[in-house]
Amino acid sequence: MKELSPDDRPREKLLRNGPTALGDNELVALVLGIGIRGADALGVANDLLRRRGGVHGLARSSADDLSQVGGIGHARAAQLVAAVELGRRVAARGPSARVQLRSPHDAAAYLLPTFGARAVEQFGIVLLDSKHRVLRTTVVASGTLNSTIVHPRDVFREAMLGAAAAIVVFHNHPSGDPSPSPDDVELTRRLRAAGVLMGIEVVDHIVLGDARYCSLKEMGQL
Repeated sequence: MKELSPDDRPREKLLRNGPTALGDNELVALVLGIGIRGADALGVANDLLRRRGGVHGLARSSADDLSQVGGIGHARAAQLVAAVELGRRVAARGPSARVQLRSPHDAAAYLLPTFGARAVEQFGIVLLDSKHRVLRTTVVASGTLNSTIVHPRDVFREAMLGAAAAIVVFHNHPSGDPSPSPDDVELTRRLRAAGVLMGIEVVDHIVLGDARYCSLKEMGQL
């Protein structure tokens, strides 16, 4: 970035005007730090965003995906994945007050920033107290693309260990389409029945897309 005037370099712009003054490519360039032979950090950032489909695609990329882009490599891929994950956690975690999930919309708003845009399917549960305040969130199973194996015993083992009074179960669809499949509906039925036996309420099953969700409760499947 030596060709840029000092005032136009990403680091100087950020220090002078704040991070909102920078474009996506400039923010990525700052995470990368330096360029490679024949391309500065801004050039590498531009190529990365083009090949991965912008920042949205970047958020869905694994370290292996990123390391395939010229000039990235495993170390820089790890830096980028870490930066994205920090952003997810900031978006997902509010102040110290415990989040209360009063509705499917509340549950989706809590889960989407962290689990909505994932390249691999993950199935998890949100453990709730008797007032439906979040105790913690844990991933129970991970698969590749749309193949995840979930056992009710694993779900309720986690719920019992966490002393949960109720749970919200969730999983993401890497395709971005949150429409539940027949298998999703059947799994919801099995979990609800197990919850009745265990004395732990299954409040909802939220299916997450990129920026959308489907609630099995809203669909009348709970």
